[in-house]
Amino acid sequence: MKAYLILEDGTVFTGKGIGSDREVISEIVFNTSMTGYLEVLTDPSYAGQAVVMTYPLIGNYGITPDMESQKPWPDGYIVRELSRNYSNFRATGSIQDFLLEHDIPGICGIDTRALTKILREKGTMNGMITRNENYNLDEILPKLHAYTTGNVVDKVTCDEVHVLKGTGKKVALLDFGAKNNIAKSLNDRGCEVTIYPARTKAEEILAANPDGIMLSNGPGDPKDCGSIIDEVKKLYDSDVPIFAICLGHQLMALATGADTHKMKYGHRGGNHPVKDLATGKVYISSQNHGYVVDTDKLDPAVATPAFVNVNDGTNEGLAYVGKNIFTVQFHPEACPGPQDSAYLFDRFIDMMSK
Repeated sequence: MKAYLILEDGTVFTGKGIGSDREVISEIVFNTSMTGYLEVLTDPSYAGQAVVMTYPLIGNYGITPDMESQKPWPDGYIVRELSRNYSNFRATGSIQDFLLEHDIPGICGIDTRALTKILREKGTMNGMITRNENYNLDEILPKLHAYTTGNVVDKVTCDEVHVLKGTGKKVALLDFGAKNNIAKSLNDRGCEVTIYPARTKAEEILAANPDGIMLSNGPGDPKDCGSIIDEVKKLYDSDVPIFAICLGHQLMALATGADTHKMKYGHRGGNHPVKDLATGKVYISSQNHGYVVDTDKLDPAVATPAFVNVNDGTNEGLAYVGKNIFTVQFHPEACPGPQDSAYLFDRFIDMMSK
C-alpha cells in the first residue's frame, strides 16, 4: 500500500507503507550508522522522533537479541529499502513483523539521500507518515508546525528501582532513558548498579551511599526537565563522583548555570570524531543528540571543555573544576558504534577508587 511522508516545508515523498498502518506526526531525524539498526530502534533517546536510516538496505539480519531496551521507541521508521528476507542464526523475526508488533508506522521506497539533504540544508523538521492518499496539506501543515516532542523522559524511564548485582563499586544510575549497555558496561567491570527512575529525589540516591553516580542518556529538550535539573544540582553539590552521558551531560551543565541550544540537525550515527583536549587524541564515537551545551556561556570557574567535535567544533564533554565529575555528549558504551571511548568507564571506576 502507498504511504506518504509529508514534511512541514510542504515536501512530500511517496513510497510504500511498512509496519503499522496508523498515521503519525513526529520530528524527523536521520542516523548515518551502517549497521546496528536494532540498537537504533530500541534506543530510548529516539522517543518523540521518526528515524531516517541513511544506509540504503535495512533489515538483512532480522531481529536479534541486540536490543538496548525492551521495546522500540521511535514514532516512525523511514528507509530506502527494507530487506524482503533476513538471514542470521540468532534472528527471531523480521523488522516488518517487529514494527507491526509494536504499532510503529513506517515508509520505504523513498529517496532517503534526498530526504537527508533536505534535513541537513533546512534543519530538522516535523513530518507526518500517512497512508491517506486524500491528504490535505492545508490541514496538515499547521499540525506539523505545532508538534513538539514534549516531556518524553517520563515516557522512557524505568518504573521502579532495580539492581544489577556486582562485587565492586556501588553505582547509582539515574535512568533518563538509559541504554542497556551503560549499566552492562559498569556491571562487566564488577560494579553493582542500582538503576533509579528519572524523578528520584537526590536525597534517596545519596542515602544509599553510592560510590559513584551515573547520569544516563535520554530523549527530548533538556530544558523540559526542570525538576530533574534541581535534583541534579543537589547531586553536584555532594562529594560523590559523577559520570554523565548525553542528556545527563546536558542536565549537569544546566544545573550548574550553563546553557544548551538546539542544533540544526544534530549528531546521530557511529562515525563522529571527538578530540580529547587533555591528550590531543581523537576517538571515533557513537552519538545521538539534537541539543548541545553552549560553551560561550560556560563559567570557567565551574567547568571547562574536555572534548570537542572535530567536524563542527561543538562541545562533546566537560570537566568540572574542583569536583570528581566529568561528562560527555557521545556514547562510550556505543551499541551500535565503535568502542574507542569505552576507557571512560575505567576512568570513572578509578575516580571512585580514589
